[in-house]
Formats: sequence, C-alpha cells, structure tokens
Amino acid sequence: MAQRCDLCGKGPVVGHRISHAHNVSTRRWLPNLVSLRAVVHGQTRRVKVCTRCLRAGKVVRAL
Repeated sequence: MAQRCDLCGKGPVVGHRISHAHNVSTRRWLPNLVSLRAVVHGQTRRVKVCTRCLRAGKVVRAL
C-alpha cells in the first residue's frame, strides 16, 4: 500500500542512518498519514491525507 497523501502527494523520503562508528545504512522517513472519510466531488470516499493537509483545512471530513 502506498504511503502517499491523496491531496498533496507527499511520500516517503530516503536518507542514511549513521552510527557513531559512521556505519551508513539506508532508512526511510514516512509521512504522518491519517485515513479518514472525506467529501470528494460531492461523494463520501475514504482517503489518506497527511496531517499538514488536515490542519490546513484542505479536506472536508464527512459526517
């Protein structure tokens, strides 16, 4: 299942995990996604949005 926001498209970011001995391995930072029911084009759908879009009011929650 894709870890991607349905509104803004924010997804995972990759980088390195570096230990004190400077051993480098890859790691991922996942976005903070919330699964909720929202009104999309007049219909209620289940979407996954990041909390930044939710706080900004870019999504209308279904009652």
